[in-house]
Amino acid sequence: QVQLVESGGGLVQPGGSLRLSCAASGFPFSSYAMSWYRQALGKERELVASIISTGGSTTYANSVKGRFTISRDNARNTLYLQMNSLKPEDTAVYYCKASRIVVGQNVAVWGQGTLVTVSS
Repeated sequence: QVQLVESGGGLVQPGGSLRLSCAASGFPFSSYAMSWYRQALGKERELVASIISTGGSTTYANSVKGRFTISRDNARNTLYLQMNSLKPEDTAVYYCKASRIVVGQNVAVWGQGTLVTVSS
């Protein structure tokens, strides 16, 4: 069964840190680029960070650059998002996504999301 399961969300005070994890199963994780997205209440889903299949290159949204770090462990089929210096505007449901071009088609797998709430 193809599956992505996020964990690590919760309530944190402004300035605090959280580490999200995304466990993959049922597909060749190391062949897929991975991304974290987030969706705040009443807003569109936005890309937070991406990492290529080998982990050799990453990209970040300007709003999180310098505070968040995306990484992956291909031996453990797991994606991570280290979030530091959290702000109330980081409050959202965070989703991981796996993507790959297969026979000219963009194949994507989404997780169910984990809620991050930044509040005092």
